[in-house]
Amino acid sequence: MVSKKISKIPVSKTMELDAKAKELIRKGEDVINLTAGEPDFPTPEPIIDAAKKLLEKGHIKYTDPRGIFELRRAIAEKIGKKYGKEITPDQVIVTNGAKQALFNTFMTLLDPGDEVIVFSPVWVSYIPQIVLSGGAAKVVETSLKSGFHPSIEELEKLVDSRVKAVLINSPNNPTGVIYREDFLKRLLELAKEKNFYVVSDEVYDSLVYTDEFSSILNVGKDFERIVYINGFSKSHAMTGWRVGYLISNAEVASAVAKIQSHTTSCINTVAQYAALEALNVDNSHMVRTFKERRDFVVDRLKKIGVNFVEPSGAFYLFFETPGDDLRFCERLLEEKRVALVPGSSFLRPGFVRLSFATSTEKLSEALDRIEDFLNSR
Repeated sequence: MVSKKISKIPVSKTMELDAKAKELIRKGEDVINLTAGEPDFPTPEPIIDAAKKLLEKGHIKYTDPRGIFELRRAIAEKIGKKYGKEITPDQVIVTNGAKQALFNTFMTLLDPGDEVIVFSPVWVSYIPQIVLSGGAAKVVETSLKSGFHPSIEELEKLVDSRVKAVLINSPNNPTGVIYREDFLKRLLELAKEKNFYVVSDEVYDSLVYTDEFSSILNVGKDFERIVYINGFSKSHAMTGWRVGYLISNAEVASAVAKIQSHTTSCINTVAQYAALEALNVDNSHMVRTFKERRDFVVDRLKKIGVNFVEPSGAFYLFFETPGDDLRFCERLLEEKRVALVPGSSFLRPGFVRLSFATSTEKLSEALDRIEDFLNSR
């Protein structure tokens, strides 16, 4: 019998529907899969070449559990320069994707009964990771009316001595919303007043289509109350390479390294050297293409007449559905062969998430089918 803790964890509906769509495609069905958060671009050639060179040398051994020094130093220099911070390589921990950076953070910060505040709609893996780490989640609702921007006043009502962290994700999955700088400033002030951490997942920070983006590092002077999360999956089409990282103060970084040494030992050696090369690769062509796709999808959905907040970053659009969102997605896949993710997966029933990380041609066909489906209801 599995543990009660594991029994409470739901299967990722995103991965479940993605798998169902891929199974239909494997059988020859004409399915347009708009579920998974994965760029459709190939990993850039310079990154692949760097991996090939290392393979040819054959120096593929265990590395420092924190990540190779060269990569940690390069990350520290790049992020430090970008945000005007003095960051040492010892503050950087390279992880198996940003997901492990998050999980290791919760394992580090939480004792049984401790709480983490999250904002709904919330990415599907946040709460399961918190629970697996022995904690509990408190949910602050955001709304379509407020543009899915969180309220600092609602947050303050939930902060007590059990809250060890507030988790933010900007640009946001699933809404594409970017959190305002005034909210981030007040959040960090509150973190210092009430003695909790701000865990900031900024894995989509390079996929921004406006001038309004602010990082938690823009408003924070140091890492006393900050754990910064990022990675290479979204920015450089490296999802399968599994390289992410976190930056925090020395105490948190050391604790995360300890956890990593007893779990995965280290990150894939080849992938780390590939990520080191990725730091020098320009991804602006990807950003331009994603912005074109976003503009196309926004224009079409406005004409179709559904309600949504225009995404400012990432590659998702979260729109309101008539009726039950899960049934909407099931029927859409069955009848029109288009796969979306129900908003219930993100604790927001009545919405669905559409990923525009695919070609404009496929998006055009998918939106035609969605329009036909809505008109037939």
